[in-house]
Amino acid sequence: MEELKYPVGHYKAPEIFTSELLASYILVIEGFPKKLKLAVEGLTTAQLDVPYRPDGWTIAQVVNHCADSHMNAHIRVKLALTEETPIVKPYRQELWAELADGKMPLHFALMTLEGVHARWTAVLKSLDETQWNLGFIHPEKGRELSLKEATGSYAWHCEHHLAHVLNLKKRMGW
Repeated sequence: MEELKYPVGHYKAPEIFTSELLASYILVIEGFPKKLKLAVEGLTTAQLDVPYRPDGWTIAQVVNHCADSHMNAHIRVKLALTEETPIVKPYRQELWAELADGKMPLHFALMTLEGVHARWTAVLKSLDETQWNLGFIHPEKGRELSLKEATGSYAWHCEHHLAHVLNLKKRMGW
């Protein structure tokens, strides 16, 4: 079950964030919308409603969750860049997954991801060393996260959920 839940393992921040590592995170974030769109392209409504694991979200819910999560991520980056160590607002992602916008055709979530990731990537590519060291306080984590660590975590998040979709497709023979 752990492998189904965390197919790429858990995120672990490195001790040192090199410029090459940060660039690789940005590439993952930049390429995610296209990879996710390709992963779900051609799936039927019934297939989109299949959970990626027992008691897990459906593929459609995963895609909508990524849109929600990554909108929040982009806003958190902008808050860290424009306010002094802001405290970000957590949200109840399991409840967000049940709201009406999660029942809309999937292309709306995919379009959201495309736009958010383009804007988010533009901001990340513009950061200098001082800005990368800025951060925000995440109440659920109980500490400050630098933009370096947050970006690594969100790059992991992209790979984590893409793997959910791709692994389910492979297991189901789709």
